[in-house]
Amino acid sequence: MNIILIILVFGVIVFFHELGHFLVAKLNKISVAEFSIGLGPAIFSKERKGTKYSLRLLPLGGYCMMVGEENASEDENAFNNKPVWVRMMVMAAGPLFNFLLAFLFGIVLVHYAGCDPAVLSKIAPNSAAQEAGLCAGDEIIKINGKRIYNFRELPLHLALMKEGEPIELTMERPDGTRYETVAIPKEENGSYYLGVESKGVLADGPLMTIKYAALECRYWAKTTIMSLRMIVTGKVKSTEIMGPVGVGQEMNNILDEVKDVSETKKDYIINMMLNLMNWCILLSVNLGIMNLLPIPALDGGRLLFLIIEAVTRRKIPQEKENIVNLIGFVILFLIMILVFFNDIKNVFF
Repeated sequence: MNIILIILVFGVIVFFHELGHFLVAKLNKISVAEFSIGLGPAIFSKERKGTKYSLRLLPLGGYCMMVGEENASEDENAFNNKPVWVRMMVMAAGPLFNFLLAFLFGIVLVHYAGCDPAVLSKIAPNSAAQEAGLCAGDEIIKINGKRIYNFRELPLHLALMKEGEPIELTMERPDGTRYETVAIPKEENGSYYLGVESKGVLADGPLMTIKYAALECRYWAKTTIMSLRMIVTGKVKSTEIMGPVGVGQEMNNILDEVKDVSETKKDYIINMMLNLMNWCILLSVNLGIMNLLPIPALDGGRLLFLIIEAVTRRKIPQEKENIVNLIGFVILFLIMILVFFNDIKNVFF
């Protein structure tokens, strides 16, 4: 059962991504040769109005293949014959639909599970927070000059800390008074802590629900960007990076935990759905961010070519763009293989 739910999560995320490309292409009368969910051999396919719709065996990707996307075409409805701003919209639509999916699921998640404002509920005795003058009821407004909204953002900033490095905090008392203080996080088992806790709260009305649904997307976008930074700076080792297999294993473990702690079948179904939505938000925002990176073969790489074309008013020769995209694809494929084997090693050995 768990494996079906995990595949469904990946499928929904990929579907929404490709749906973004597909809908914007269709709205601009671009001919779509095939819309596929999954890769590899086709399990099911049907052609309608010149477009082939396919469901393929491997649930690890998908594509929206447009006429004139890879090769020049004389068709007036071909991708390569549309204005550059239209092509930019089509390329950007995939990641934007991922953010839209995350926001919609965020509304449901916040409505039923609540949110986590950065309001402190407890200060540990003899902690860095107590020494810095923090009190229960205070809200963290900024960390090192950067605005935060979710309590979960605090561990992200602490993960980038160096030993003995102070952290600048802008706080707000319950009466609205703001003050600034400096704390020196204390190290424990290789991690740094302030010694504070926070309790989640239920959203008070639709406006708060929408606000924290957007902040949920912001949090995961920030987490993705900071995680990339930690990988580049060596804070995260290559062996700690998870691919689809590792993510699937983590999802499976959490679903098993949900089943163990749920007292009734109804509780299990509700908790399972909320956990799956949380994973959808995380993975959808992650996919959106990663696809916007200016890397050849990704949407961001293609957008970069289109931006160059818009600025120079000259099309980059299709064959040269295809070569660069092919090189990017090969590099990404090799990285995927390394991540896959890393997943296998971590999961089974």
